[in-house]
Amino acid sequence: MIESKTDARTRPGLDVLVAGAGYVGLAAAVSLKQARPGLAVALVDASPPGAWQKDGRASAIAAAACRMLDQLGVWADIAPQAQAITEMIITDSRGSDPVRPVFLTFDGEVAPGEPFAHMVANKALNGALRDKAGKLGIDIIEGVAVQGFETGGAGVTIRLADGAELNARLLVAADGVNSKLREMAGIKTVKWDYGQSGIVCTVAHERPHNGRAEEHFLPPGPFATLPLKPSEDGTNHSSIVWVERTEDAKTLVEGDDLVFEQELERRFGLKLGQIRVADKPRAWPLGLTIARAFVAPRIALAGDAAHGIHPIAGQGLNLGFKDVAALAEVIVEADRLGRDIGALDVLERYQQWRRFDTVQMGITTDVLNRLFSNDIGPLRTIRDIGLGLVERMPRLKDFFIRQASGLSADTPRLLKGEAI
Repeated sequence: MIESKTDARTRPGLDVLVAGAGYVGLAAAVSLKQARPGLAVALVDASPPGAWQKDGRASAIAAAACRMLDQLGVWADIAPQAQAITEMIITDSRGSDPVRPVFLTFDGEVAPGEPFAHMVANKALNGALRDKAGKLGIDIIEGVAVQGFETGGAGVTIRLADGAELNARLLVAADGVNSKLREMAGIKTVKWDYGQSGIVCTVAHERPHNGRAEEHFLPPGPFATLPLKPSEDGTNHSSIVWVERTEDAKTLVEGDDLVFEQELERRFGLKLGQIRVADKPRAWPLGLTIARAFVAPRIALAGDAAHGIHPIAGQGLNLGFKDVAALAEVIVEADRLGRDIGALDVLERYQQWRRFDTVQMGITTDVLNRLFSNDIGPLRTIRDIGLGLVERMPRLKDFFIRQASGLSADTPRLLKGEAI
């Protein structure tokens, strides 16, 4: 596995430098290099070497993203550690309600034998992509931040914090929702805070989950239980994404462990037997952030650098993979035609492809959060009627499943499982 190389610093020039070695950055580099081996591609990441191995979280990977990972040659390594989501149920209730009626259920397949999503440990996803990057000869420079960059002529000069300079034709910013590169490029954002925080932890439980995911809409915010692969000793696990008001989330995470487990049990219930928290819970503030532009001369934003949305629909990472697939397709096609891959007219195609879908998803998650994260009687009646109607309309349910799986119209080739 490639952990850190410095070859890229001594090269006369790169074609693409990706800033950020998370899943989106790694997938972008791998997608480009696999499709066009002649492109000189490198990654630079501010995180210390090995920091990714300490990530104990898991992510929901939609069917389309699984197809892309398979096309990139990494899904075979991930699949043994992935848990298929075979069913999903949605409830709408108060935390004090003794019974939570199920308003909506989804079977978990978009095609026979193909679940609409899998739960994958972040370490497994990151590790498989890093292995692939190493096999493709992609240099990864770790523990060094991008300090600045200048565009001019046919390239961009990137200055690293250790004093090194790299030249490239294109800079891809995949450095997270608080992207420094986005700020350096002068790209503004539409942004607001929800006053909520998401609590994430892993729960061990007695009985198997049978691949079922649940999302309970509670007044402070959604509470989701997502099935994980059992551990090697057979212990059953689920991932929790628990949204609370920010001040309450902070109290829960920083307070007494017994109080946290009691509050967790109130929401999780005992349908899977006795439960225990298997790792240290963490919380992060929730908000909506959408870049006003996804591109600038010689720079393209991808993943959370371009958009950060509410986790209510579980689509944040999958939006990032859509960015990767679209950007790779645009860049590869431009390179095949002999065009300048960093030219603004080339990058504009990527922006046109991705920006509307991203804004649409941002608005959708914003509306869902405002509609369901409250205890207003008339709204509760309207939303429960709406969920009930969807439950009784198979075609509409199929449409929502395909949307959740990432298999919507105008899908990039990689997300269809096709080579670029």
